[in-house]
Amino acid sequence: MTHTKRMTVALMSAAILTAAGSAAVAQDGANIFVIGGKPDDPFWSIVKRGAEDAGKVVEAQGGSVTWLGPQNYDNLGVDAAELIRQAIDQGAEAIVAPDWVPEAMDPAFQAVKDAGIPFIVYNAGGIEAADRLGAMNYVGAVDYKAGLAGGDYLAKAGSKSGVCINSLPGAANIEAYCQGFVDGMTQGGGTAEVLPLPATAEGNVTAVAQAIKAYLLQHPEVDSVFTTANLDAVGTVQGIAQAGKADSVGVCGVNFDEAILSQIQSGAQACAIDQQGYQQGFYAVSILNGYVNYGLSIPTREILTGPGVVDATNIEATMAGAQQGTR
Repeated sequence: MTHTKRMTVALMSAAILTAAGSAAVAQDGANIFVIGGKPDDPFWSIVKRGAEDAGKVVEAQGGSVTWLGPQNYDNLGVDAAELIRQAIDQGAEAIVAPDWVPEAMDPAFQAVKDAGIPFIVYNAGGIEAADRLGAMNYVGAVDYKAGLAGGDYLAKAGSKSGVCINSLPGAANIEAYCQGFVDGMTQGGGTAEVLPLPATAEGNVTAVAQAIKAYLLQHPEVDSVFTTANLDAVGTVQGIAQAGKADSVGVCGVNFDEAILSQIQSGAQACAIDQQGYQQGFYAVSILNGYVNYGLSIPTREILTGPGVVDATNIEATMAGAQQGTR
């Protein structure tokens, strides 16, 4: 049994046991706030599903899970910091949040710590952020390693020249993805660079497609593209086709949904790097609920949910999970 499966079984078992005894704590459950992505972001809808599923136990014990997310990513760090402060003001007893832009968000995390509220950093920032900020733990993937896995995969597939699409310049996790990709390609004997796009392009399929088409026509030597968001991967595949390079440029990207899995199944995309967003939301909420209600803790320092690779070899099983809303 893998570490991830053992962790899932342990948390699910704890959830069942605590739900059975909920009558004793029904009036004194944990009020947990979760800061995540914008409402129409496919990846973050999966993270939210994980948090909500864990929230069923929280609610059975008299608590609540409240999801807060920005309307867009134009001013991500400042907006996310404000959401953390809103959680404090609304009486949060535990908080889950990513550390997307440390310069803007760390003071808000400090306010959480000063208020004596337990919190978990998830999705972005890594164990380094959790240690620096005084968080209970980190739940998620290591962004740099996710990018490294993508670069390694494409280099082994024969790519010699790649580009990473950064549609959220300034976001630490996106920059780590791209640096990892560049290093993975370099270690594999190729070269790579980063193409920064305006933050308004993130999630805008048409804008990404146009940018990729133009870039590939200007750089005919490029034979692989790495993306850092679901809809960016969709736009990238379209841009490659518009440039007439569908047969010569490979694509890999961080995260996936059913649309991206369909691209992998059809051969339009080589791979996706999986960080298992459902587990990020589920684990973080479950751990904080157990801590607030019973003083429980997980001894594992840094709970990793990725990276894994999804490609033609495991696409069918992965699609089954996506159809259930958990992948």
